[in-house]
Amino acid sequence: MRSLIIEPTAKTPKVIMNSDINVFEIVGRSIPEDSVGFYRKVLDWVDEYAKNPNAHTNFKFQLEYFNTSSSKCLLDLFRKLEKMYKNGHDVVITWHYDADDEDMEETGEDYKALLEVPFELVSI
Repeated sequence: MRSLIIEPTAKTPKVIMNSDINVFEIVGRSIPEDSVGFYRKVLDWVDEYAKNPNAHTNFKFQLEYFNTSSSKCLLDLFRKLEKMYKNGHDVVITWHYDADDEDMEETGEDYKALLEVPFELVSI
Protein backbone atom coordinates (compact mmCIF):
# COMPACT_ATOMS: atom_id res chain seq x y z
CA MET A 1 0.00 0.00 0.00
CA ARG A 2 1.31 3.46 -0.89
CA SER A 3 2.39 5.62 2.00
CA LEU A 4 0.84 8.98 2.74
CA ILE A 5 3.41 11.59 3.71
CA ILE A 6 2.39 15.21 4.26
CA GLU A 7 5.12 17.63 5.25
CA PRO A 8 4.22 20.10 8.00
CA THR A 9 3.48 23.76 7.46
CA ALA A 10 2.79 26.58 9.90
CA LYS A 11 -0.87 25.51 9.88
CA THR A 12 -0.82 21.78 9.22
CA PRO A 13 0.79 18.84 10.99
CA LYS A 14 3.27 16.34 9.67
CA VAL A 15 1.47 13.17 8.64
CA ILE A 16 3.15 9.81 8.10
CA MET A 17 1.02 6.84 7.18
CA ASN A 18 3.41 4.06 6.20
CA SER A 19 2.16 0.52 6.66
CA ASP A 20 5.42 -0.98 5.31
CA ILE A 21 7.39 0.22 8.34
CA ASN A 22 4.38 0.34 10.68
CA VAL A 23 4.52 4.11 11.31
CA PHE A 24 1.28 6.05 11.66
CA GLU A 25 1.59 9.53 13.14
CA ILE A 26 0.26 13.04 13.10
CA VAL A 27 2.57 15.59 14.73
CA GLY A 28 2.53 19.38 15.05
CA ARG A 29 -0.09 22.11 14.74
CA SER A 30 -3.43 21.54 13.08
CA ILE A 31 -5.13 24.81 12.19
CA PRO A 32 -5.78 24.46 8.45
CA GLU A 33 -8.30 26.76 6.86
CA ASP A 34 -10.00 23.68 5.37
CA SER A 35 -9.69 20.93 7.96
CA VAL A 36 -12.09 18.63 6.14
CA GLY A 37 -10.08 18.96 2.94
CA PHE A 38 -6.79 18.39 4.75
CA TYR A 39 -7.96 15.34 6.71
CA ARG A 40 -9.91 13.82 3.80
CA LYS A 41 -6.64 12.33 2.46
CA VAL A 42 -5.86 10.83 5.85
CA LEU A 43 -9.36 9.43 6.33
CA ASP A 44 -9.38 7.94 2.84
CA TRP A 45 -5.97 6.37 3.47
CA VAL A 46 -7.20 4.80 6.73
CA ASP A 47 -10.30 3.46 4.96
CA GLU A 48 -8.05 1.68 2.47
CA TYR A 49 -5.62 0.49 5.17
CA ALA A 50 -8.48 -0.93 7.25
CA LYS A 51 -9.22 -3.45 4.49
CA ASN A 52 -5.92 -5.24 5.21
CA PRO A 53 -4.24 -3.79 8.31
CA ASN A 54 -0.96 -4.86 9.86
CA ALA A 55 -0.96 -7.32 12.76
CA HIS A 56 -0.51 -4.37 15.14
CA THR A 57 -1.40 -0.74 14.49
CA ASN A 58 -0.31 2.06 16.82
CA PHE A 59 -1.44 5.51 15.73
CA LYS A 60 0.61 8.25 17.37
CA PHE A 61 -0.82 11.73 17.84
CA GLN A 62 1.45 14.49 19.11
CA LEU A 63 -0.32 17.75 18.54
CA GLU A 64 0.76 20.98 20.16
CA TYR A 65 -2.43 22.77 19.16
CA PHE A 66 -5.50 22.20 16.99
CA ASN A 67 -8.64 24.13 16.15
CA THR A 68 -12.26 23.11 16.57
CA SER A 69 -12.69 21.91 13.00
CA SER A 70 -9.57 19.76 13.32
CA SER A 71 -10.96 18.23 16.53
CA LYS A 72 -14.00 16.97 14.60
CA CYS A 73 -11.76 15.48 11.92
CA LEU A 74 -9.62 13.81 14.59
CA LEU A 75 -12.74 12.29 16.13
CA ASP A 76 -13.73 10.96 12.70
CA LEU A 77 -10.27 9.39 12.42
CA PHE A 78 -10.52 7.92 15.92
CA ARG A 79 -13.90 6.41 15.05
CA LYS A 80 -12.37 4.66 12.03
CA LEU A 81 -9.62 3.24 14.25
CA GLU A 82 -12.24 2.21 16.81
CA LYS A 83 -14.13 0.36 14.09
CA MET A 84 -10.95 -1.51 13.10
CA TYR A 85 -10.48 -2.47 16.75
CA LYS A 86 -14.07 -3.64 17.11
CA ASN A 87 -13.58 -5.74 13.96
CA GLY A 88 -10.90 -7.71 15.82
CA HIS A 89 -7.71 -5.89 14.83
CA ASP A 90 -4.96 -4.92 17.27
CA VAL A 91 -5.20 -1.11 17.33
CA VAL A 92 -3.83 1.36 19.85
CA ILE A 93 -4.09 5.15 19.82
CA THR A 94 -1.24 6.92 21.60
CA TRP A 95 -1.89 10.54 22.57
CA HIS A 96 1.38 12.34 23.32
CA TYR A 97 1.21 15.68 25.13
CA ASP A 98 3.67 18.07 26.70
CA ALA A 99 3.86 17.48 30.46
CA ASP A 100 3.10 21.19 31.05
CA ASP A 101 0.06 21.26 28.76
CA GLU A 102 -2.94 20.43 30.92
CA ASP A 103 -5.39 21.36 28.16
CA MET A 104 -3.92 18.82 25.74
CA GLU A 105 -3.86 16.18 28.47
CA GLU A 106 -7.53 16.84 29.26
CA THR A 107 -8.39 16.73 25.57
CA GLY A 108 -6.76 13.31 25.33
CA GLU A 109 -8.73 12.16 28.37
CA ASP A 110 -11.94 13.43 26.76
CA TYR A 111 -11.26 11.52 23.55
CA LYS A 112 -10.37 8.40 25.54
CA ALA A 113 -13.71 8.58 27.38
CA LEU A 114 -15.61 8.77 24.07
CA LEU A 115 -13.96 5.75 22.47
CA GLU A 116 -13.91 1.99 22.83
CA VAL A 117 -10.38 1.38 21.62
CA PRO A 118 -7.11 1.20 23.59
CA PHE A 119 -6.12 4.86 24.09
CA GLU A 120 -2.88 5.63 25.88
CA LEU A 121 -1.90 9.05 27.18
CA VAL A 122 1.85 9.70 27.19
CA SER A 123 3.42 12.71 28.87
CA ILE A 124 6.59 13.96 27.17
